[in-house]
Amino acid sequence: MTTKAEKTSQFIIKTVAPIFNKKGYTATSLNDITKATGLTKGAIYGNFENKETLALHAFDYNTDMILSKIEAYMDKGETPLERLIYFVRFYKNYIDFTNNFGGCPIINTGVDAKNMHPELSEKVQETIKKIEGYISTEIEDGKRIGEIRKTIIGDVYGKRFFSLIQGAVFMSQTTDDKSYTTDCMNVILDTINQRFK
Repeated sequence: MTTKAEKTSQFIIKTVAPIFNKKGYTATSLNDITKATGLTKGAIYGNFENKETLALHAFDYNTDMILSKIEAYMDKGETPLERLIYFVRFYKNYIDFTNNFGGCPIINTGVDAKNMHPELSEKVQETIKKIEGYISTEIEDGKRIGEIRKTIIGDVYGKRFFSLIQGAVFMSQTTDDKSYTTDCMNVILDTINQRFK
């Protein structure tokens, strides 16, 4: 059973996660946090040691939403190749999905935290590796069952595809033009269809 303190902590994280994502760690003030939650400074610090700790939880909250959505999409596929295609389909709609909470938290937080918050930067890197791992695992599984050519290297394509995706997401998010993301996903699908089989 969830305690009152745990419910309060969850409420705070859920409420401030989009604020940290939109404004960044440095620009998000305690006033922003108290105003959004309706709680006092004492109530915030009664649940979290400091703003840094809250920022880490907020990033986890935002990325957990993304990771669970990716996994739900990939679970629709019955084979590794199908799961890869569903992964790409998720990213075709990624801009609409992340607009609700201020854009891609990997890009937003990655840039914001790089030189300002090493712990947060480390979390971003872990998330990148996890998503690249989704791609490389499916490739290696596909190779094992003969669905994907043996010459396709999972780690290489995991990094390559996710670099392309994040670049396209950055451009779409910055210019409010989803065509960057749509075009990039089509290029990745073409690569899968032409080179992987």
